[in-house]
Amino acid sequence: MTSLTPDQALEHAAEAGIHQLRIPTPFAVGRVNCYLIEDQPLTLVDTGPNSGKALDELQRQLAEQGHSIEDLQLVILTHQHIDHLGLVEIIAEHSGAEVAAIDVAVRRLANFGEDAGREDEFAAVLMRRKGIPENVVYALQSVSRSFRGWGAKAKVTRPLRDGEEVALRDRTLQVLHRPGHSPSDTVFWDSQRRILLAADHLISHISSNPLISRPLDGSSERTQALVAYIESLQKTREMPAEIVLSGHGEPITDHVALIDGRLDLHRRRADRIYRLVDEQPRTGYELAQELWGNVAVTQAFLTLSEVIGHLDLLINDGRVREVEEGEVVRYEATGADGAAASDGGG
Repeated sequence: MTSLTPDQALEHAAEAGIHQLRIPTPFAVGRVNCYLIEDQPLTLVDTGPNSGKALDELQRQLAEQGHSIEDLQLVILTHQHIDHLGLVEIIAEHSGAEVAAIDVAVRRLANFGEDAGREDEFAAVLMRRKGIPENVVYALQSVSRSFRGWGAKAKVTRPLRDGEEVALRDRTLQVLHRPGHSPSDTVFWDSQRRILLAADHLISHISSNPLISRPLDGSSERTQALVAYIESLQKTREMPAEIVLSGHGEPITDHVALIDGRLDLHRRRADRIYRLVDEQPRTGYELAQELWGNVAVTQAFLTLSEVIGHLDLLINDGRVREVEEGEVVRYEATGADGAAASDGGG
């Protein structure tokens, strides 16, 4: 297939029975892309947030395809974020649809409210350790609590294993766990049509933020989200996909070039952070301020996650180390070989 425009990619996907439904969210990212797979069972990939506006829009767009919520037989969840699963409980109650998600996320999805509180506490401890002021931590916790109403618990009736296949009447979707943006990120590969349903694993217009999250097994030791995300991107890069259907924005028709650009971005950002640390030891919060200034409170944890991810890369390379200063951690250069190349500001 020759390279397609985004509109042509959507038309091609629709001809293959995969219809994009653009559902409104209250978040800065804008609308979320859910996908109706016209097959047996009739399948919805992701749901949108738990709001009346999102539900109305989902019903309207399903009706445009000749269906209703009651017709749905299978709901597939790509990951744990509330803009992708908020309506799942309502849909399952009204349709009786099976709910499928990666097996490692089943307990987390079933205990949404309780686990959201634990996630907030995990994040608060981390933020304090990385130098975020207490008033910002408190404000972020308040924002997070206010967001919970747009989420919902999900009773997964069909746990999916990494690498297994979901067989529909006219297609087979391979389940591929791709942690990074979240610990539960899962993509679904239609090898026959070379279409990848990627959700937030890969987005054309923004780099998916590898958010620091509590491990799905409940352990206190955080995972290295950016390290995991880069490994996931490298696996996706090797796939012969012709169309990547994302969770936000337009389809991707050259995922190799996009991934190469993202990997280069992360290398350059790590080099820039190294130069800042080499000037003088800094906390994670100080580094975030150097890179992005005083961002809105709602963005403070996103930028901190970004910085910590790149510091993980530098620590793993032996170029940076953590230094304890009471209850706060600072980062300093080790003086090891591997000085950063200039990125022109990255």
